[in-house]
Amino acid sequence: MEIVFLFYDGMTTLDAIGPWEVLSRVPGVLGRVASPAGGRVTTDTGLVFEQCAAIADIARADVLLVPGASDVRPLLRDARVLDWVRAIDATTQWTTSVCTGALVLGAARLLRDKRATTHWAVLDSLRKHGATPVTARIVEDGKTITAAGVSAGIDMALALAARLTDAATAEAVQLVIEYDPQPPFDCGHPAKSTMPTLVRARALLSAPPTGVPS
Repeated sequence: MEIVFLFYDGMTTLDAIGPWEVLSRVPGVLGRVASPAGGRVTTDTGLVFEQCAAIADIARADVLLVPGASDVRPLLRDARVLDWVRAIDATTQWTTSVCTGALVLGAARLLRDKRATTHWAVLDSLRKHGATPVTARIVEDGKTITAAGVSAGIDMALALAARLTDAATAEAVQLVIEYDPQPPFDCGHPAKSTMPTLVRARALLSAPPTGVPS
């Protein structure tokens, strides 16, 4: 079972690493990383991945996973990437996204007439791609699974692990990584947050992450 992760400069680190941590522990799964040009990719927080395969060298996948980015617009305008995503989708058992990665699937015309989710800040943007926005951590429609913002990728990967194997295996993986969220604050969605928190969150979204190494 081969899972191909689409990596690209500026992607959100946890969008990719969270699912990778989960899925790499599923027996029989082989993860591969592909980027538009191959070689080095730098995430939005400065984490560097070397020796990615080029998308031109990958023609199929059992599962495709597309992470999001704070600014995913360059990818939405890259016809070569969108054509590749569409071509790989034709070979997959499952096509998945995390956060704004759903907008990439949408731009590749893979979400038309489907229910989908993405980060709360851009949820309505899914309508532009013919999708029905759903406020949920994970949305499955046919062979497409979309996850909400960033940390929801871990939830999605566990759900996918159960689909690829069984619930018992997915539960064991969850225990291995000790995924037992008990956040100190109950404000992980706008519906739970205060207006001042929402204003601060939007300000953080509009600025690049701090502390990125030069």
